[in-house]
Amino acid sequence: MPLSIAQIVIDCADAQKLAAFWAEALDRPVDPGAGPEFATIGHGAASTGNAPALMFIAVPEPKRGKNRLHFDLAARQVPDWRSEVDRLLTLGATRVDEHQAFGWHWITMRDPEGNEFDLGAGAATS
Repeated sequence: MPLSIAQIVIDCADAQKLAAFWAEALDRPVDPGAGPEFATIGHGAASTGNAPALMFIAVPEPKRGKNRLHFDLAARQVPDWRSEVDRLLTLGATRVDEHQAFGWHWITMRDPEGNEFDLGAGAATS
């Protein structure tokens, strides 16, 4: 039987606060029972379609260096993708850099705990 991704686990300093950021960013609710040590989005009854659940677990050690794995987000339903960048900044994200490479255009950002993620803006323009 093939495997599937059940959830993505994110180590963090404050599970509840980071889950709240990602819940707002992705328009998905934080599951009941969230606290500073443990929180989930999209687990069980709150699951939304095929998107994997996100699990946030507080760990004592700080983040070190660049992520080896990150989210690539798409603003497909938003005509002006820069408004989505502004919304994420308002939620607590920070902007790192803007890129055009490999035929794509994207902005690298960090969540409130410094985890990098990308927001795709579509095909690169020449």
